[in-house]
Amino acid sequence: MNRKVMTKHLFYFKTLSFLLIIFLFTACSKYSLENRISLAQDIAKTAGFSTQEIKTHSFLLKTYTKTQDKTLALKIYIEGDGFAWVNKYTLSSNPTPISPVALKLASLDSHKNIAYIARPCQYISDESCVKEYWSNKRFSKEVVQSINQAISILKEQTHSKKIELFGFSGGAAIALLVASERNDILKITTVAGNLNHHLLHKHHQIPLMEDSLNPINIAHKISHIEQIHFIGGKDEVIPSKIAYSFKETSGNPSNIKIVLVPPASHTKYWENIFSTPQQLPLRHK
Repeated sequence: MNRKVMTKHLFYFKTLSFLLIIFLFTACSKYSLENRISLAQDIAKTAGFSTQEIKTHSFLLKTYTKTQDKTLALKIYIEGDGFAWVNKYTLSSNPTPISPVALKLASLDSHKNIAYIARPCQYISDESCVKEYWSNKRFSKEVVQSINQAISILKEQTHSKKIELFGFSGGAAIALLVASERNDILKITTVAGNLNHHLLHKHHQIPLMEDSLNPINIAHKISHIEQIHFIGGKDEVIPSKIAYSFKETSGNPSNIKIVLVPPASHTKYWENIFSTPQQLPLRHK
């Protein structure tokens, strides 16, 4: 190979390397912690939410609220697992969501008494934030108790009598587990919910979360509460059998509705469902 050809190849190699570095830098910047926090703040501000950090016995939690009619039940949205994993084998350094689905859905809700609770270590951090709490311990007893305590604080602040819970993905598991510890829950709605993480981890052939509580174990305890579980027809993260296993175990399947949304994946399309539900294909089970 002559020098001219070698020089040309070297030029192409350097150019591609430079473009790859720019691409990686741009991707990292786009999903930086600062940008993820800023995105949530923008969503909350646009929706008219006020912000508050609630100190519980175990964690400092980020919350947003919008109270316009205190005579109504307080509808509480609980965020999903967020950016817990970079990939199947690599744990993230911070679980703050890249796309906060629960917050986006809360911002679309026309209900007059709304609160949003981020999961431990999302958006803010304290001395309790160790990686186990967005991996093996993300549904642990202390996490559930922390969210439950925040709900009680928000309920008292808003002078609400009853609670509605809305959980996305892992936030659905938290919602169900919290409901089993309370007697003021009117309704539970979940979207792409992890309702049986033991079965889910077997499905994906990944290690079980031995230090986390499993919602399916309390399915019978909350079967008297009205429940709607939305599942995505294109959800490759949480298959439909997870929701059906929960319903079958409850002992009161007539009180639990499963709604299949064919176009929805794990994180996509849900905003369409809750902004214009009457125009979209839903299958009730």
